[in-house]
Amino acid sequence: MIPAATDPRLQIAIDGALARIRDRAVELGPAFGALADAITRAAHGGKRLRPALVTASFDAFRTDDANASAALSVAAAFELLHTAFVVHDDVIDHDTMRRGVPNIGGEFRLRAQDGGADAEGAALLGDAAAILAGDILLHEAFRLVAMAHTDDATRDRLLTLLDDAIVVSAAGELADVENSVAMRHPSRGATLDTAFNKTAVYSFRAPLQAGAVLGGADAEALRVLGDAAGRLGLAFQLVDDLIGAFGTTQQTGRDTGPDLRENKRTPLVALARESASAGRVDEALALARTGPVAVREAQSVLESSGARERMVALVTETLASVRTAADDPALPARAGVLLRTLADGIEARIP
Repeated sequence: MIPAATDPRLQIAIDGALARIRDRAVELGPAFGALADAITRAAHGGKRLRPALVTASFDAFRTDDANASAALSVAAAFELLHTAFVVHDDVIDHDTMRRGVPNIGGEFRLRAQDGGADAEGAALLGDAAAILAGDILLHEAFRLVAMAHTDDATRDRLLTLLDDAIVVSAAGELADVENSVAMRHPSRGATLDTAFNKTAVYSFRAPLQAGAVLGGADAEALRVLGDAAGRLGLAFQLVDDLIGAFGTTQQTGRDTGPDLRENKRTPLVALARESASAGRVDEALALARTGPVAVREAQSVLESSGARERMVALVTETLASVRTAADDPALPARAGVLLRTLADGIEARIP
């Protein structure tokens, strides 16, 4: 199983950061206060994967209680970073709902309508509020790391990891959008690079390395861990792509085949387009948005192209390399156990 963030002190750290945002905002007018409340709602209800990875990695590397409070601050920072990316993603995708309720942009569209704005004005305010909310969350994530109770050298290494996570993820997001609008379909390599940059770095590599840095890991251990963590993140995203195409409604939280309905250009689709069925793949995906029958046809075409089988093989191969890295002598035994546990958890999600 992928570890869960069950430490109540972590929730306290996250709540403290959100309370600070609200305390600052309430002094700056009712609209900004409402934005802070919306940010708080947006930050609740997630799976807390990234903070769980920070604390699990810290526990795997540490030999004493030094940096224990800093680990909680850094874990909270990665949760706020994730929330910021989700909020900005919704703007990019023009989504106004999340988990069945209005997201930040949706809330402020309604607020604008209540104030008499027309549809264009409501959209303008909704997008502005969501962009600013993401900006505030990014700032708070950096502030948490910068103020963490640790020595200057460790803090500098943590800030470098956070900087890398944000820049690489932004590059991945831009590539993802560009892939979706381009006339030419992206190659398998391009979709894999996008998946890695968009998800693997900020969701796995940076949180695991941050916990290890706080736990006192040396340079060689960080290198081995970072390489394995990047592979875990890639495998996690590839499994997400499989779930988006073939997962149950319980796995997706939506109707079956959401990625097919949205005609996303994932590595799975790139693999299918490498087959002799490329023409049928394009036709099926173009129709998938029309309803469940068309989704089932698209699933059938992808299956018969061999793409699903090849994708599962790629995930299995990637996770096998993680398990090999888990035995590297540069890592403490507990870190090896953590890597194997994560690999097993990701493999268990394959639909």
